[in-house]
Amino acid sequence: MNAMPNDIKILNHKIGLGKSVQVNMDFARLNTRSKIDIPIIVERSKKNGPCLLLIGGIHGDEINGIEIVRQIVAKGLNKPTKGTIICIPLLNVFGFINQTREFPDGRDLNRVFPGSEKGSLASRFAYHLMKEVIPYVDYCIDFHTGGAQRFNFSQTRINGDDEETLNLAKVFGSPFIVLAKNRERSFRDSLVKLGKKVILFEGGKSHDLNKTVTKVGVQGAINIIHQLGLADLSDKISVNNPSKPPIIIKSSKWIRAKHSGMYRSSVSAGQKVEKDTKLGSISDPFGHFEKTFKSKETGYVLNSNHAPVVNQGDALLHIGFEE
Repeated sequence: MNAMPNDIKILNHKIGLGKSVQVNMDFARLNTRSKIDIPIIVERSKKNGPCLLLIGGIHGDEINGIEIVRQIVAKGLNKPTKGTIICIPLLNVFGFINQTREFPDGRDLNRVFPGSEKGSLASRFAYHLMKEVIPYVDYCIDFHTGGAQRFNFSQTRINGDDEETLNLAKVFGSPFIVLAKNRERSFRDSLVKLGKKVILFEGGKSHDLNKTVTKVGVQGAINIIHQLGLADLSDKISVNNPSKPPIIIKSSKWIRAKHSGMYRSSVSAGQKVEKDTKLGSISDPFGHFEKTFKSKETGYVLNSNHAPVVNQGDALLHIGFEE
């Protein structure tokens, strides 16, 4: 961890120790020429220390991640007594306005990092975030949900070869820790390459708010803030039950629809499934055809598709394995 300077500069705003500042990233505009403001909420204590970034809404339709960071700000949990906490509740305002995953240029923001100063709109956003904010960051929690109708059971995803990040993921306290390789050109990939410690939280599905998922995400952030010594939140942290530690997922696979039709799941996200457990069935709408499918090995349901109608090849269930 590099020593944080007493004065930092984000988008030409000088922010000293003990300062609370909201900086707006406002270089982009709508087609009407109206400015789009991306609030960056910076809270610095009078005492220097590590910097934690909490970020949501890289995908504009993943509302649950936005809600988690919003609650942290609204409850004043982002005010450190040591170090710095930066909160960006909603990065992809364009997608949020249109309730879509992508930027207006059709690109997935989480596939264009570290970005380009003269590239696509999404790429420019990635570039400015990496240039203006990330140099000061030591640790990051990136909040996401499942896409479309696919519901993620609360889980953290980390680099499996980093011991410090693994220990932090255990402190975070989600039911599952998934050892997942970084996606090329993703936000997590770009930060890890710079030596930052990143926990990616997945919970819920797009266009949805889930109170249970939100609670896990907020509690996880509280645990990390306390663990890093940014604030004494001992009256709010949760002590993990030693008899039920997080399950570490070392590999996983998607179960895909072999047929098109009406889909009925027989299992729930978070559930352990044994070999030969019935996972679900697909039928036609007319009562002439129905096919069931079973688990071929023992694992855990990390993600469940809630769509009632599916096409052949659609991802139905994401099954994780401890070995």
